[in-house]
This record gives sequence, C-alpha cells and structure tokens, in this order.
Amino acid sequence: MSPTFVDSSFFKNPVNSFVFPSKQGTYESSDHTKGVEEDFSDFFALHPINRQVVYIHEPSVALHHYGPGHPMKPYRLALTHDLVISYGLHERMRVYRGYKASAQQLSRFHSEDYVSFLRRITPDTVRAEVQRWGARYNIGDDECPVFDGLFDFCAISSGSSMLAARHLARENASIAINWSGGLHHAKRGEASGFCYINDIVLAILELLKDFPRVLYIDIDVHHGDGVQEAFYVSDRVMTLSFHKYGDSFFPNTGSFDEIGARRGKNFSLNVPLGDGIDDASFAYIFEPIVRETIETFSPSVIVLQCGADSLGGDRLGCFNLSISGHGACVTFVKSFNIPLLVLGGGGYTIKNVSRCWAYETGLLVDTIIHHEIPQSTIHRQYFSPEYSLYPTVSATIANTNTREYLDSIVAIVKEQLRSIQGAPSVQMQEIPFDGNSISSSEDEDEYEDTDKHEY
Repeated sequence: MSPTFVDSSFFKNPVNSFVFPSKQGTYESSDHTKGVEEDFSDFFALHPINRQVVYIHEPSVALHHYGPGHPMKPYRLALTHDLVISYGLHERMRVYRGYKASAQQLSRFHSEDYVSFLRRITPDTVRAEVQRWGARYNIGDDECPVFDGLFDFCAISSGSSMLAARHLARENASIAINWSGGLHHAKRGEASGFCYINDIVLAILELLKDFPRVLYIDIDVHHGDGVQEAFYVSDRVMTLSFHKYGDSFFPNTGSFDEIGARRGKNFSLNVPLGDGIDDASFAYIFEPIVRETIETFSPSVIVLQCGADSLGGDRLGCFNLSISGHGACVTFVKSFNIPLLVLGGGGYTIKNVSRCWAYETGLLVDTIIHHEIPQSTIHRQYFSPEYSLYPTVSATIANTNTREYLDSIVAIVKEQLRSIQGAPSVQMQEIPFDGNSISSSEDEDEYEDTDKHEY
C-alpha cells in the first residue's frame, strides 16, 4: 500500500517515497526485483528478499532540529535512509512507517508527570516551565533543549521501537530495525544526554510480555546507563555495555562494580574501556564476552544498541572503530540466530553515522554493498570527497587498552557470569513496571492500522 505523506517539500523528495532508483538517477516503481540485476549489479551482491527482516522508518523524525550548534542531528536518519534506498536494501526487507506512541504508552516506564511536562512544553513556554519546575526534569538547557515538535519526536522514535518489538513478539520477523531509536540515557523522570524518552526500555517491556529473557547489548561509546538503571533489580533483562569509562566521561557510570541488585544481582555487565580502542582490540573482548553471556543467560531475544559514536573521528567520541569493525559486532550477534531488535543511538559525525547504519542494514539482510556511494544518492554531496561507504576513519587517539587490561576485563566478566546458576526460570514473573502496554486490545487495533502502511 502506498503511504500518504503530508504536503512538504521534504516528503516530495524521492528518498522518502520508497521507489527504486535507477543508475540514470530517475526513480521508478519496482516489484521487488525488477531491474535490480541490470541496474545495481555493480553496487551489491544479489540475495533473495529477506522477509524475516522488518525495517521501521518514519521520515518526519529527521525533520526535527535540536538547535544551532547542537551535536545531535536527527537529519542523520534522512542520510541513512537515502543510502538504504540508493543501495536497494529496501527491496530486501519489509518496510513499515513509524508508530507514534501515546502519552499513556510512554508512561509504561516514564512517570506521568514527566510525560505530561514533555507534552505541554514548547520553545515559547520553556522559560515559565523551567521557572516553575526548576531543574526537576533536566530539560531546557544546552544538553536537552526544548525544540519545536519535541513530544512528537519522542513519541515517534519511541513508538517505532515499540512497534519493532511487537513484530518480533508476533513472530512477524526475526530481525527488526529502528535507527531512530537507541536513546539510552533517558531516566524514568528526567531527560539526559540528548535523550528524553527511553525507547529501549519501552521496547524491552514489550518484549518481556512474550519473551522470558532479554539480553541488551550496547556498543555506544557512552555507557547505557538509563537501560541499566531501569532493569537493575531484574533477572529477566541482562544488560551488557561496552563503553569508555574514566576521566569524568559522560555519564560517568559503568564501572565493574555496577552489577545489579537484589534479584538482578550480577545481571548488569559492564566493560569499561580506555581511549582509542581499535577494531582488533574491540573484537578481542567483544566476541568472547558476548558468547559467554549468551551461553550463560540463554536469552530469548536480543536488543542491540548500535551507537555510532564509537567510530573513529566522531565529534564526541574517543574510540577508533572503523565502519567494518563496528559492523562486525552486528554480524557476530546476528550469527546466534536469536530474534534481534537493532536500534541506533549516539553518533555525531553524521556522514559516518549514516554510512555505518546503512552498511549494517546490508549486513542484516545478508547483502554486501559496494564501497562506492551510488550516483543516485540524493544527498551524495555529504560524502565528498571520497564518496566511499568505507572511508578511513580518524585514528589520532592512542589506544590505551593494553592486552593485559583486555584480558583482565574478559576474566572479570566471566567470573561475574559464573555466579549466575544457569538461565533463570522467569516465564511467570511479573514485568518490572506497571502501566499500559501497547499490546492492549485498543492499541493492537492501532497497530493493525500502522501495519497496513507496508510499502
């Protein structure tokens, strides 16, 4: 079914209309494979359509703007989607419009007063609201500014992650992707680190309705503190975060000592890293730790946060991962053939963020895409002068992670895992939070309407 977009020049742009671009730069409809071989044989290895991969995309999210000079640029999502279309990856998965969550659904995790505050605050009222509420919600400063359409931005990016989770729970897909999600710093009653609503927690709560155990893996350069905090006393969710730690690096959490509490003791795993870690060093710890975690916890589903600020040369990062090195983490997690929810996250050098997420979209549909950015890419100028999907990222930061330190990390995490006596039998335990799930009968009707927008 063809989608209906609002009357905006942005939406009239072919990158948002899900049509197939030809080599000549014109756009035409496609019946999944028509014209692919002759038009794009130079750009990707052909594979059958993978109907088990669902991709959620809502063009309006990219229109939001945090403000002049702010490092968070939602427009990176438009660049990512442009590459997905230009490489024909949309022909290899099922694509759905995003879903706007209601305030009631956001209150599944977040406090009602905080959600109400987000709904009513605008750039015109921010001064009065901040004077009234002070710093209670951590909104209105340079870190988490108030901008036009803030609530819609939060509701759509979060709702889309929740929708992706429902596709997995319904067994409509084995992999679901929402690059607008992954905003892992938001807390129950306050914004943090450019994140206002924690879509990851909301998506995990949806998954817990149908899956006994959820493993959350985070490869953002920043610690996944909001997700860890939300499930700190739960043994149904294991959180595993690989991140920079020390030197007061934001959010200044994620040490070895943060292991969970009560029923959730030892179900929070942290891998604190120093500056400059490269592909080889990251793989050296990532693969054995993830393998051991999966073997111990036996997750029913995995949520993978793919923050791209761990790439070398990121505006706010301090790691040296290449796009292929970052993607190797996605490939490794995918290799376990466990239902997988893939989300975005940080990433502030936007041309590299979009390259990374487009490349990883290809990996998730078993497609290796060519290094040359296709001529049909609408925003091709952003990728000058090399016009390559795999540029050499900056590696000017020295790698401070010695082999001895990496070995010690692996040993510490494995020792923590040994304290868990097998996967918990938690099928009948309550979900950690009370509230209204998006899978109530009323909301399922809303989902049926959303599902009809497949195109």
